[in-house]
Amino acid sequence: MLRSILVFLWIAIISIIFYPFAFLTSILPWTKRNVPHILARIWAKTIVWASGVKVKVIGLENIDPNKTYVFAANHQSQYDIFTLMGFLPIQFKWMAKQSLFYIPFVGWGIKACGHIPVKRESPKEAYKALLKAIKKIKEGYSIVIFPEGTRSETGRINEFKGGGMLLALRTGVPIVPLTIVGTRQILPKGGKRIRKGKVAIIIDKPIVVSDYTDRDKQLLAERVREIVVKNYQKYKAEIDA
Repeated sequence: MLRSILVFLWIAIISIIFYPFAFLTSILPWTKRNVPHILARIWAKTIVWASGVKVKVIGLENIDPNKTYVFAANHQSQYDIFTLMGFLPIQFKWMAKQSLFYIPFVGWGIKACGHIPVKRESPKEAYKALLKAIKKIKEGYSIVIFPEGTRSETGRINEFKGGGMLLALRTGVPIVPLTIVGTRQILPKGGKRIRKGKVAIIIDKPIVVSDYTDRDKQLLAERVREIVVKNYQKYKAEIDA
């Protein structure tokens, strides 16, 4: 328990230190595209290091860091934030629930880095967030979405909703199934302790969406989920060992 308290204290300290730099570099025209993301990666990696967590990335050969994608990931834990931010080696923005952005310094820093809050209970506001994400894609950023909509309480990967698939369908960029394994054991939903452990990020091959239309969004979501579930089951035993 003492170690967890120290980790949460470190998250608070490092977030307070990094937030002013993230905010400043996000408003300066010559730094706002790349520097906030670099700072966020350093911030996240220091938190993962302080937590005693080891991260393994599998499937890097499946993506080109110079191309734009929509990454669709399962959502196991709030710790997914630190894992993906620190170790997904591509310039991206993510869509996440609005309440996350209200967390002092942590949420403020995420917002300063250009990530997109989603007010899920309001269809109108959710659609505005979708339009913001489409704009980011057209500017050359990849987007990370969590199609389950919320963290899994049991570890089971829940149904993927089709709404997020519209990002790929309306911009024509490929969608990449992204599987996160191990974060639930480190910080489960509702948990108060951060445990040591191992995490795997599995990047599958991009799915070209040119054969799909908006009406096929749920079909596409189900296809992506099947791949994520397959990879989760394949690597879970290795992480748990």
